[in-house]
Amino acid sequence: MSTTPLAFPDGFLWGAATAAYQIEGAARTGGRQDSIWDTFARVPGAVADAHNGDIACDHYHRTGQDVELMRSLNLKAYRFSTSWARCMPDGRTPNPEGIAFYSRLVDELLAAGITPWLTLYHWDLPQALEDEGGWANRETAELFAAYAVVMHEALGDRVRIWTTLNEPWCSAFLGYAAGVHAPGRQEPAAALAAAHHLLLGHGLAAAELRRRDPEASLGITLNLTVADPADPDSAGDRDAARRIDGLHNRIFLDPLFRGEYPADVLDDVAGLGFDAVVQDGDLAVISAPMDLLGVNYYQGEALTKAAPAEEPGQPETVTTTAQAAPASAVRPVASPFVSADGVHSVPRGLPVTGMGWEVQPEGLCRLLMRLQREYTGPAGIPIYMTENGAAYPDAPDAEGFVDDQDRLAFFDAHLRAVRDAIDGGADVRGYLAWSLLDNFEWAYGYHQRFGLVRVDYDTLERIPKASGLWYAEVAAANAVPARTG
Repeated sequence: MSTTPLAFPDGFLWGAATAAYQIEGAARTGGRQDSIWDTFARVPGAVADAHNGDIACDHYHRTGQDVELMRSLNLKAYRFSTSWARCMPDGRTPNPEGIAFYSRLVDELLAAGITPWLTLYHWDLPQALEDEGGWANRETAELFAAYAVVMHEALGDRVRIWTTLNEPWCSAFLGYAAGVHAPGRQEPAAALAAAHHLLLGHGLAAAELRRRDPEASLGITLNLTVADPADPDSAGDRDAARRIDGLHNRIFLDPLFRGEYPADVLDDVAGLGFDAVVQDGDLAVISAPMDLLGVNYYQGEALTKAAPAEEPGQPETVTTTAQAAPASAVRPVASPFVSADGVHSVPRGLPVTGMGWEVQPEGLCRLLMRLQREYTGPAGIPIYMTENGAAYPDAPDAEGFVDDQDRLAFFDAHLRAVRDAIDGGADVRGYLAWSLLDNFEWAYGYHQRFGLVRVDYDTLERIPKASGLWYAEVAAANAVPARTG
């Protein structure tokens, strides 16, 4: 295989992304208190080998080193999340010491010529609020807006790009229906309530930020899939794909961009109390105009309603991005898809990553074109790739260097898919790789590595991988180089 060099449009934004709980550590430093992930990690069998984020990459104490690392990799933007549990440990009361940490981070980024891209919520709800019902409780949406105000008062003079939520699908359905993620509940009605309240929290927070800062760029990040019927001629498979598309993509996209929930999804979830959750005026708040849409993409799905030939004792569910629990996390889990009983994912013979996710770059191109056609294009807003990357079983050499050609090839193929979408008319303006560092990978603990930079978890030494050095060249040249082999 050979490819040619591929330039990106002028001004295309190159960066990388992380999340607070996955890298910061310092779990009991500076007034921080438990988030739902601290609590969940202590549940027997919930996280592989009982790993937790107490230390993680110790980014809290190594911020200067990590910002210098970003600068050396030619990153122009850094997407990070602020920890609600660090900044407002009880969910209500500001913690000046926790907030000051992010103020120092922002200052260091700006001094290094790196644009800070702040995500307010990447799954670390204060445990104190979960004790009151978590995202299934409507008040959490209102408290989230108050948290946004506190963070803007501290950082709004320097942070110009704000994401409210990262992947509300994971927060709602992995956390409250499947039990794979914190808080580990398996309550379909609560998951639907959480999905709505997350969207409501987005809308309320965005309105508060907009009132205070009309020139800021505001958006949300969704993890989206491409749901294909395994057999396009099968009515059952087409319905399977429709259900997953509805429960994964459109349940968020339609309220945000059209001010309504999809009628077929409402029919699918009838009887789960969702109609009582949505109140008058909510959808107007949720659908207020945004400035950008963040897209996280890892794989698509081929879906069927035909039961696999050999699947004794397995639940009727699909395995989707970020869903599956590792074998060493032995806590029983359920399906996140609360109205898709009997739907199964069908392997297509594609290469897979260390997570078992299929490598499907053409799906990314199709996804971006669909968004441009049906959602972001009519809204007149750009798309940014806010996460894309892959875990592989990295093998460091004696010096700790990882020659990760598989990950490098993954990035190469997906960046070419992004450029194909741009050529097709999709308004995509940036790409933030997942992830800057190897880190705590949720229920997988430290067993899966996504980083452009290897972290030795014994010494916490950071060593850029081959993919990281390659990505630095891409960012410097604003182009993907030719590739052979």
